[in-house]
Amino acid sequence: MRVRLEDVARATGVSQKTVSRVLNEEPSVKDATRQKVLAAMEAMNYRPSPAARGLAGSRSFLVAMLYDNNDNPASTYLAEIQDGVLDACEARRYSMMVCPLRMRGQDFIRRIDALVTDHHIDGVVLTPPLTDNRKLLARLQEHGVAHACISPVRRKGVIGVGMDEQQAASDLVAHLIGLGHRRIAHVLGIADHGASRWRLAGYEAAMAAAGLACDPKYIVQGGFTFGSGVVAARQLFALKRRPTAIFAANDDMAAGVMWAANEIGLKVPRDLSVCGFDDTPMATQLWPTLTTVRQPSREMGRLAAEQLLEQLRGRGTGRLVQIPYELQLRGSTAAAPG
Repeated sequence: MRVRLEDVARATGVSQKTVSRVLNEEPSVKDATRQKVLAAMEAMNYRPSPAARGLAGSRSFLVAMLYDNNDNPASTYLAEIQDGVLDACEARRYSMMVCPLRMRGQDFIRRIDALVTDHHIDGVVLTPPLTDNRKLLARLQEHGVAHACISPVRRKGVIGVGMDEQQAASDLVAHLIGLGHRRIAHVLGIADHGASRWRLAGYEAAMAAAGLACDPKYIVQGGFTFGSGVVAARQLFALKRRPTAIFAANDDMAAGVMWAANEIGLKVPRDLSVCGFDDTPMATQLWPTLTTVRQPSREMGRLAAEQLLEQLRGRGTGRLVQIPYELQLRGSTAAAPG
């Protein structure tokens, strides 16, 4: 038989509203009362229902993670972020839903309206490039729905999490230059992603700092997918003077580059050095293992959700957390050939 909120109230001698306030972590409850109620919940194996939690207010205790459906929905980056958001929600007894939005679709705003009105969400976590979509941000503000952003381009007055991706990319390309590479190519990510712009800027900054020109032929459009990495690599390999190193804007595309290199008999890293960005699980599953930048995507999802929940729970206004990056130097990069 399921233990109900009123059972906990009866066992502890407090009102149902007090139990609900303990569930919602409201600061108005005395610490001794809070501890007594929490102990009873644990002993009775009580699992709160959303309806019971709503006794103290009109909240749904539901957070939505939104992503652009033009991205690869199976990408490890999104999966890692989703796990991190879920970690934060579960720790604070919130439910979570994942909602794809086609940012370029005609019904984009209508779907946002439906999401808010149909599900009564308390807040949203936005992933790139939704983090910087002005129409979406304005609509959420009109609805009074709190939001946290992952890697936003515009960072003033924003809560969520970010990383210095430009400097990370610059350090990674500087590593290639230090290995003697001069013909270094870059496979771009999706054009309207902040990540694409930052990683290109880092590539350009490192090349300029070393006195190397950025040859437009060596900068090729990709799309953050394995397939786009294959296509971009084939384009680069067709050049009369092919690059000796390729920096792809994420690990999925770097894997595609390595596949295309193997297709024509190039050995990584003997003939070609390859590096990516994100340090997804794939990076250590490839052979040779991939040199990349560790962007802790799961941790970023967790931190962004925590900032959102701090705001929703009245514990503060939330802030933009800046996290460090790490270069992961592995087997896919080596000294330039010759």
